[in-house]
Amino acid sequence: MPVFYEARHAGEFILTEANGRRSRENLTIAENQEFQAGTILALIAVPDAVTASVSAVHGNTGDGALSLADPAVSAKAKNGDYRVVCIEAAAGGGKFKVEDPSGVGIGTATVGTAFNREVKFTIAAGSTDFVVGDAFTITVGVEAGDYQAVAYDPEGADGGEVAGAIAIYGAKTGAGETVKIAGLVRDCEVNGHILAWPEGITAEKKAAAIAALAEAGIIVR
Repeated sequence: MPVFYEARHAGEFILTEANGRRSRENLTIAENQEFQAGTILALIAVPDAVTASVSAVHGNTGDGALSLADPAVSAKAKNGDYRVVCIEAAAGGGKFKVEDPSGVGIGTATVGTAFNREVKFTIAAGSTDFVVGDAFTITVGVEAGDYQAVAYDPEGADGGEVAGAIAIYGAKTGAGETVKIAGLVRDCEVNGHILAWPEGITAEKKAAAIAALAEAGIIVR
């Protein structure tokens, strides 16, 4: 007797949502994606759509400048202020700690050398050397429409390894093609037993994804 397997239903994993449509966003699915309803998604910034500006913190001793690259951010960029603070002073140089909008360090920038992480820039020395504590602020503006969604990849390195949403519907896109679907991005509870997890995901990676979703307000039960 043949065995039939029922496909996943759109939204069957949803336990609770916020009033109205607060839990949902209309997500743009990036090219070359194919996944089913209930798939964990990562939200990738489109660098050319993101705004970025830089300002020197008032009171800096050094008069060198921080110049943003073009584009100024990578696909991992977060909305908010990045802090670039001098931690090591040197004649004609120095080193700066770079922190994301959450205050998490993402690397160390050396004067005269390009920094290429979530934000991209080069610090040039001026006529007066930097001192420890001198700082710059890079303000990054990433709006909902500046993201594209891809299937969460726990082994990724371009932002796809950070869980940030769940697909309510399945989707399929080809090369150079995008599509919009509804996804859960905040203020909701979902049944983790019927989510579409990546094949072979480890318990450690799954726990990290669940924690990342929780930070966005998506609670996996």
